[in-house]
Amino acid sequence: MKRARARALERCGEELKVLERDTSKIEHVRPPFPRISYTEAVERLRAKGNDVTWGADLGAPDEQGITEDYDLPVFVYNYPKAAKAFYMKENPEDPRTVLCDDLLAPEGYGEIIGGSQREDDLERLLARIREERLPEEAYSWYLDLRRFGTFPHSGFGLGVERTVAWITGRHHIRELIPFPRMMNRLFP
Repeated sequence: MKRARARALERCGEELKVLERDTSKIEHVRPPFPRISYTEAVERLRAKGNDVTWGADLGAPDEQGITEDYDLPVFVYNYPKAAKAFYMKENPEDPRTVLCDDLLAPEGYGEIIGGSQREDDLERLLARIREERLPEEAYSWYLDLRRFGTFPHSGFGLGVERTVAWITGRHHIRELIPFPRMMNRLFP
């Protein structure tokens, strides 16, 4: 992140100026980033008057409420199992949650990275698929990955357009997608 930030400021300073980006908002961004649990995030939101309930996924207004307290991106970790994908590994310290995290950008940009440890136990994975009432046959290939050998592993997804939106100060994702869908254009 440090190099990316420095490169953006160094290589694209003129472009950021044209975009009228207040670069002071990103000049000080350096890891490590703050980390709070989902439970702590819900407690903080409720203290601010938000009516979010524990167990619900966090929406854009919730993410904005969390990042209001920070001028750096913040990690929120260990979301409720019911709010996340079936393939996320159950948290051994709190079975209500899964081992996952989201990186939320400040200034109201929300989630820019989402990641989790993946479930590597075939029986637990199958139980989650059944619990979610997903069609087992559609996931047979995925189950075979566990059946024929696996190991503990994790994955993440970086929202490139969202990250660029935060760096450049653009507030509408449509400005960052090469071929956005619009009322008068669906292809490409």
